[in-house]
Amino acid sequence: MTLPGSDRPGAASRVALRADLLDFTGDPGFELDPPALRFRADHWLWMDAGRIVAITPGDEPPPESFDRHEHRGRLVMPGFVDAHVHSPQLDVIAAYGTELLDWLQTHTFPAELRQADPAVAQATAERFVGALLAHGTTAAAVFPTVHKASADALFEAAERRGMRLIAGKVLMDRHAPPGLTDTLESAERDTRALLERWHGRGRAAYAHTVRFAPTSTPAQLALASRLMQASPGSYLQTHVAENRAEVDWVRELFPASRSYLSVYEDHGLLGERSILAHGIWFDDEDRALLARRRAVVAHCPTSNLFLGSGLMDWRALADGGVAVAMASDVGGGTSLSMLRTMAAAYQVQAMQGVRLPAWAALHAATAGAARALGLDDEIGRLEPGLFADLCVWDWAVGPVASHRDDLLRASARPLHDRVFAFITLGDDRNLVETWVAGRRFAVSNAPA
Repeated sequence: MTLPGSDRPGAASRVALRADLLDFTGDPGFELDPPALRFRADHWLWMDAGRIVAITPGDEPPPESFDRHEHRGRLVMPGFVDAHVHSPQLDVIAAYGTELLDWLQTHTFPAELRQADPAVAQATAERFVGALLAHGTTAAAVFPTVHKASADALFEAAERRGMRLIAGKVLMDRHAPPGLTDTLESAERDTRALLERWHGRGRAAYAHTVRFAPTSTPAQLALASRLMQASPGSYLQTHVAENRAEVDWVRELFPASRSYLSVYEDHGLLGERSILAHGIWFDDEDRALLARRRAVVAHCPTSNLFLGSGLMDWRALADGGVAVAMASDVGGGTSLSMLRTMAAAYQVQAMQGVRLPAWAALHAATAGAARALGLDDEIGRLEPGLFADLCVWDWAVGPVASHRDDLLRASARPLHDRVFAFITLGDDRNLVETWVAGRRFAVSNAPA
């Protein structure tokens, strides 16, 4: 077998993992037994030069030139993709007692002000990126702060680990404290400098990061649109329709726009690389607009529950042809763990009378997110040619989860039941190791 990249000077060492492999070949929808599910029990996954190069049954091992890692009885999946998360907000995770707008003023903005210090920004970025990997997330769309140093530090931390990162300095020129606002001139200057340095470098891509409509003037929204159009392959990331008081505020600030979502449409900011966090308070016209523009909604269920923002209607979005990707939103969210995020997504849908299959949740955190972000030729599946961004998991950790998993394995219950229990009872303690572009990152939260 020819192994791409194996003859390159300085290529990464050849590595192979033996485990149960789980991924998707397409969208499973809301089916319990979808044809798009791909489960390969006891298989070898071969890596070379940072990419997956082959997958073979357990009785067809790679040659001895590969460093073989035996993980039989464990689960290997693509690394998770977090479609919306704030790097400086680890400082305020689990902050008590406020809804969105008060929470920003009371907790978030003070934490983000500290990022003006480059040393603080660097330490924050290192802590944050390390925490993503320790939770099984290997790619993310991230909000740093308005400070250029915060974005630089984030890109640098991800680059050192070989991670796929989508990020950009936050744009805010009103309704925020002094020290967290920019101007049209400084926003354009800093954005252009960051674009030139980072966009398309290695595995980095730039995102024009509008905090949300209330904190940008119409002139700044127009600037973001011009900069995005002038930088092919860049993204737009922002928040939309998260909280009812926020929706009312946007209506007052932008009376000419039909809806909150229409503010972004009216300023040329909706497209197939637009990542819109939350999307709770949509109507049918909003969902139709999202589908036409092929924008992606980043679902943040732990945040929506914790801040009392509301319940996103996933089924209505899916039925309308809108892509949904999973997101932690930390620190409005309560964990960087995408397993805990998926478990919360199930609860959000259950409160609306919908039972979210494990497959839909997992797809939205792996292949579905990658496809929605235009990265499905790089990440999201366990397939030769793609980057070796993947994680090794224990099916169960602790006496309760282990007992439940034992019963499911011994029964004739469908695979879905076992995976659903893994999602519902699992967290970062289940993670054994994370691989980014074929490079292993051991995690200290796995049991000895």
